[in-house]
Amino acid sequence: MTVHEDTVNTVEIIRKKRNGGILTHPEIESLIGGYLSGEVPDYQMSAFLMAVYFRGMGPEETARFTDVMLRSGSIVDLSFIPGRKVDKHSTGGVGDKISLILAPMVAACGVAVPMISGRGLGHTGGTLDKLESIPGFRTALTMDEYRDVIRDTGLVLSGQTAEIAPADRRMYALRDVTATVESVPLIAGSIMSKKLAEGIDALVLDVKTGDGAFMQSYDDSVALATALVSIGNSCGKETVAFITDMDQPLGMMIGNWLEVVESAECLKGKNVPDLMELSYVLGGAMVHLGGRARTIAEGITQCRSAIWSGKAYEKFIQIVERQGGDSSFIRDPSRYPVSKLSLEVRASSSGYITGFGTRRIGVLAVELGAGRLRVEDSVDPKAGIVLSRKIGDRVEKNDLLAVIKTDREEVAERAVREFSSCVTIGDSPPPPKNCVKATVDKDGVHAWVAPLTY
Repeated sequence: MTVHEDTVNTVEIIRKKRNGGILTHPEIESLIGGYLSGEVPDYQMSAFLMAVYFRGMGPEETARFTDVMLRSGSIVDLSFIPGRKVDKHSTGGVGDKISLILAPMVAACGVAVPMISGRGLGHTGGTLDKLESIPGFRTALTMDEYRDVIRDTGLVLSGQTAEIAPADRRMYALRDVTATVESVPLIAGSIMSKKLAEGIDALVLDVKTGDGAFMQSYDDSVALATALVSIGNSCGKETVAFITDMDQPLGMMIGNWLEVVESAECLKGKNVPDLMELSYVLGGAMVHLGGRARTIAEGITQCRSAIWSGKAYEKFIQIVERQGGDSSFIRDPSRYPVSKLSLEVRASSSGYITGFGTRRIGVLAVELGAGRLRVEDSVDPKAGIVLSRKIGDRVEKNDLLAVIKTDREEVAERAVREFSSCVTIGDSPPPPKNCVKATVDKDGVHAWVAPLTY
């Protein structure tokens, strides 16, 4: 087949999807296989991604797409690890450092956690970028190293190996810079191709909803959760999802190293209410699916014990050192370099914080250096934002709202104005909101009722 004929075939596949057609398994295989071989260039794959963004994919087509992505690489065999292997995945949010707390906490409860994570995508931070802010920490593991680490420690925190879903690894970066992130089939294919390849028996999903989420509406978040749960369970992996709030940043710190510091503090027992509530709920579900607890509530109790006993923090130190990181920076964060600029943002009036422009705050963090505007951009691990207030807090005029940290002098003055404009202050406190809104399993969508342990 000539290069011209390949190009025509690719164009016809793109045209078919652009016009709302349903792609066959061979057509998806041809497109993704050609992209991996270099016959399909980035600009054609970008056109396909945009066509999917606007036209979508049906359930069967999404399953075909996920299957092709999954089988573009190897599937890990972790059968030599006793017990059920359970992972968690978040659809991404601002300040979402849950994985750094969750993985060592659940592993400390005796459940093996094989976790393959991604980099920052759009306005959200990535777990790999956070981990790599720890000096020496290696996320680029070979398949053999991946198996060895989980065998030795009970968990592994890795990026995609060269063998796992290589098609997704390339498309993931392309989606980030082509404004095609917020698409249910693309998100589902990306998440599940990695998760189904990593050797798990069960999966807990954290699907964000609200201003700072990729799926901002509740209905869209439920649709994504339903698609992910359907794919997971149809592949024999027990999968449940939680719909969780992303109308404000999670925790108090935004930015890679800052979020590592906050996670370490929480692992040592600091109570950041929204961050720890969600960590305990997701962790309790993982311990339950891992067969170590009869219920989620019992799993939550075990997770709380892992924190207060110090075992979760010890497990975090162990995995940092096992993957080449210098744990002395975790033990003493004051040793870490600091940003050239530290800028205070203060309240313009008195009242109650009623809302955040969370998505805009995430974009601002990227502009400060905490994320990427282009694939080739480097990340400044020091850059970010430290919050002083959350929704519902009372503030007086000139009270501190946040501290902005960056080396980029050219964005500093505008960053203060931009963050200030992202905070809404009202005369009355807003009604309280739950971090967890609903759960989704093979039987459908259910209202979440917090266990009595809360």
